[in-house]
Amino acid sequence: MLGVFGLSNILDKIDYIILEALLLDGRASFSAIARETKLTDVAIKKRVESLKRRNIISGITVDLNYRSLGYENPIFVQIRSEVSKNKDILKKLNNIDFVLELYQVLGEYNLIAKLIVPNLETAEKFISQLGLIDGIIDLKTMVVLSEIKKSSTLPSKILQNKI
Repeated sequence: MLGVFGLSNILDKIDYIILEALLLDGRASFSAIARETKLTDVAIKKRVESLKRRNIISGITVDLNYRSLGYENPIFVQIRSEVSKNKDILKKLNNIDFVLELYQVLGEYNLIAKLIVPNLETAEKFISQLGLIDGIIDLKTMVVLSEIKKSSTLPSKILQNKI
């Protein structure tokens, strides 16, 4: 039987400690995590490898601050497209550098793209070009004014139930 939020025997207490440590600092050493868990660094390494094999960890990455690199705040674009042309649309959107993330969703709009651009003038030109892609019916844009919350941790309720 699945536990709270669909999780059961997928992870144990040690796995959660490892995940939390890596979410806080992707460069956390196995020996530092081992000290926290009272295991050996070899045991932690094996557990991390297991988490990777099970696709619980898909990679450890750098979280870039795009503002510091000269980009505007992100822009989210909701896209309504002809479903029959989605494959071609997705292929085109996947090949555009400004598109950081792309999601297929349910609702009035069936795609959401997260963009970063160097300035709003570029955004205006780029978004008008998006509207010309064959199969795109409608676009709705949302410019992020400020980031209120960005989390890279597991929800605390899940942790409380497991620990």
